[in-house]
Amino acid sequence: MAIAIRAGVLYDGTLDAPKRNVDVIVEGERIAAIRAAADGGSPDYAAACVTPGLVNAHVHLEMNGEPDVAVALAMTTQNQRLLRAVELAAKTLRAGVTTVRSVGASYAIDADVRDAIDAGRIHGPRMRAAGAVLCMTGGHGWFIGRSVDSPWDARKAVREQMKAGADCIKVIATGGVLTKGAVPGNAQLTLEELEAAIDEAHRHGLRVAAHAIGTQGIKNALRAGIDSIEHGHMLDDEAIALFKEKGAYLVPTLSAPTCILAHLEEGAQPQYVVDKAKTVNEAMLRNIKRAYEAGVRIAGGSDAGTPYNYHANYAYEVELMHTLLGMSPQQALHAATTVAAELVGLQRSVLAPGEAADLLLLPRDAGEDVRALRDVEHVFKAGACV
Repeated sequence: MAIAIRAGVLYDGTLDAPKRNVDVIVEGERIAAIRAAADGGSPDYAAACVTPGLVNAHVHLEMNGEPDVAVALAMTTQNQRLLRAVELAAKTLRAGVTTVRSVGASYAIDADVRDAIDAGRIHGPRMRAAGAVLCMTGGHGWFIGRSVDSPWDARKAVREQMKAGADCIKVIATGGVLTKGAVPGNAQLTLEELEAAIDEAHRHGLRVAAHAIGTQGIKNALRAGIDSIEHGHMLDDEAIALFKEKGAYLVPTLSAPTCILAHLEEGAQPQYVVDKAKTVNEAMLRNIKRAYEAGVRIAGGSDAGTPYNYHANYAYEVELMHTLLGMSPQQALHAATTVAAELVGLQRSVLAPGEAADLLLLPRDAGEDVRALRDVEHVFKAGACV
């Protein structure tokens, strides 16, 4: 049966002017039509504002914003991590995020959760799953990683993730904030290891994301043919040129350092995390807006699961793209829907006839106040109100 959803204002995920006073007709899992609101008709649902479902291109479903991620993971079993991921997938969807890309999980948890969602056994967003991150021995993320020590070992590691169900791959090109001893500015996997992993993944149709904060590691990953750079906070002018030459996406994860630094007074985070987050945040504020203004493609992704960075709070990342990068509310929404969906590659996140009926009903105009995304009234995924 068809469902009619009346929108006072509708943002279709593109940068086109919004439509006003329209009915979105949903049949099955897809949008059948968008037309002027019928006079005198009674729609099944009505909202001041309708947008596409949000797309978070950088999440970790087994992590839930704990102040010390390494300790939290060390203190949990495989079964406990899986149960947490199931719970967080449902919370993610209820908050209006209808698609995610999981870019690092232990024990192939993310692939199992994805498959259970697809089979209808549990509730959650559409998912891509990377499995274990590919890192150097002792490198950043080793506690959810598969150590790599040569180009051929990198190829084998990609094949292992595919065998375990991965449909995308994550490589670690530099140090990071949450791993003790890993310096964010230092390159980790070599150019040759990155090239081998990316080539192997691309041969099998898998896209590859690179954790890359430091300048040299960012450029190594871009030269190796990476599809997206995650974080990218210490990029320079040469890196900006490489982004544009290669057509790679930048997922700046603005929430990650911002949330760490917003909770310093609680004193629960390791000092090494705090110290590194301060350095990374300074670079982020200095460089990411410059990359955006230079025309680098920004895709929304929050690094959900890192300290105080909750899966149900992706709306905050959209707000930060507006306040820190200077995007208009509609541009930030575009980055967190259509652009992120292009990167993830599961659906287009555009509201148009024939497209997937993933959409949000909001109480006020998100194009005037992006904070409206915090107050979702109804979430539709594949035509069903969840």
